[in-house]
Formats: sequence, structure tokens, C-alpha cells
Amino acid sequence: MALACAMAALCSQSAMAADIARMVVAFPAGGPADALARSIAKQLEIELKRTVIIDNRPGANGAIAVSAVTKGPADGSVFFLTSAGAIVINPALYKNLSYKPEKDLVPVSLVTTTPQVIVAPMQSKFTTAKDIVVLSRSGKAVSLASSGVGSMPHMAIELFKASTGAEFLHVAYKGAAPAITDTIGGQVDAFFGDASGLLPFIAGKKLKPIAVTTSARLPYLPNVPTLEEGGIKGVIAENWYGVMVPAGTSQKVVQELNSAIRKTLENKEVKAGLTTMGMTPAPSSPSEFASRIRSDGEKWSRLITERRVKPE
Repeated sequence: MALACAMAALCSQSAMAADIARMVVAFPAGGPADALARSIAKQLEIELKRTVIIDNRPGANGAIAVSAVTKGPADGSVFFLTSAGAIVINPALYKNLSYKPEKDLVPVSLVTTTPQVIVAPMQSKFTTAKDIVVLSRSGKAVSLASSGVGSMPHMAIELFKASTGAEFLHVAYKGAAPAITDTIGGQVDAFFGDASGLLPFIAGKKLKPIAVTTSARLPYLPNVPTLEEGGIKGVIAENWYGVMVPAGTSQKVVQELNSAIRKTLENKEVKAGLTTMGMTPAPSSPSEFASRIRSDGEKWSRLITERRVKPE
């Protein structure tokens, strides 16, 4: 009888082996990805019943973070909070990438989505996206900044160029922070960036929002039109963050982590915090996330090929 009770207790325990879980983030502390990790970590600890440590591993276009995850145990004690770029853009852009997402990682859940916003210096004469296009067509050199080659803002710029047929000087920064600084200062004409990193500067009247890359206006920027409203079609670009684990992780562990993420994102305080940051909670099943990865991978791979986008 005692043995049976002991076995039942063991069976009811979590499939995860460790009391500490490590959430690996491919970006430095202080950025939107780190802010997202910290905003969900506390509630995730409650749902997982274990301590969650944030492990920032920036550099090498996500390869350092992926290596930290794939070299860890496949027991749920290490998981990857990744942006879209490392999973659906890098494989098409870098031919000698040190990892293969479809072989090295297993999707657990989508976490949030965040669209791109076109912003300009407050002193800029731009009021619409068409103003940017008209200036370019007049023969003036127009500079559009992104947070880096292969970033989601870069992909949005390539879609913008393809849709309008206009030419722009793409200025690729190493991260959003320096791009934002130079846009505020007027060193570049406009910047395409994640809404999550731009809202404080828009609210503080340091940057002027021009348009959003979504099919509908955003609830937290209701007065900012979509590009489609301005007659610029097909420029839909949305960054996302999701959780993945090392290949070989059991389905039981994947489902347990998926359930914890879903419950975390359903928490009212977490949802409110993410919305304030310009992120939309988007929990999914593992299969739904895998489908999103496939479709986005095909979309960005096709664009990279058609636009002949090359790494630095």
C-alpha cells in the first residue's frame, strides 16, 4: 500500500526535473525582449512551481543563445524566449548558420506579437507614409533606419520598397537603441521599429508616428493609420516572441510548459503589462506555433531571395 502511494505521488509530479528553470534570451538586458522576459517570469514561476532565471545571451544573430539552449538538458529546465528573426529570417539570410531551428529546437508556444511602426523626428515634415515615397521619387535621398540587417524592421523596409517601387537608403544599426537616438536627432529620415520599443518615445513626444504595418489600427495607437489606408498595399510585418526547447524534449514536458505559458498570459496583470508595452499576448498550441514558423519562414525566405538581401 505504501509503495503504491509513493508511486502515485511520483506520477503526479511535474515532468520537469529541476527546481530552477533558465529562460535564455538572445538580447541584452534593458531591451524589449528582456522586458518581456521579466514581465512574464514571476507569474511563470507560480505556474511552473520553480524559480525562473533570465539568462541574457546576446550576439551572433541569436546563435549564442541557441547554442546555450541546445547544449542544455532536454528536460524543460532550459528554454528559449526567441524573437522571429532567429527562427524565420536568419536561416534564409545566413547560409552557414550554426544551427537549424527545425532540427535543433521544438516549438512550445507563441508568446506575444508586436507590429512595426514607422516613426520620424518630431521636426520632420512627414505626416504620412506617402510623403516619404513622394520625397524619394523627387530624387532626394531618403534614409530609412532599422535595428539591423535581417531584423523584422529590415524586412518591413524591404516590403515597403517592393510595394512602392521607390528607392531608399537602408541604414542598418546594431540594435534599436542607437537607431532611435539618431532618428530623434534627425540623422535619419525615418525608422521602422517594433511598437514595443517605440511607445515611450511616441508618448514622450520625441518621435512622430507615421503609420503601422498591420491590417487594422492598433488599440494603443488609434490615431495612427495603417499603410493600407494610405494606399500602400502588402506591407504586413509583425515581430513575435515565442518559447522553444531543445530537440529531444518529451511531449509531456512541452505540454507542461505550454500550459504554464498559457496560464501566465491569461493573468490580468500580465496581459495589462504587455499591452502597455505594445505587445499582444498570443498563446498558442505547439502545433499552431510550428505552423506560424513555417508560414513566416516561407514568407521571409521568398522576400530575401526576391530582394536579394545580403548579410553584412
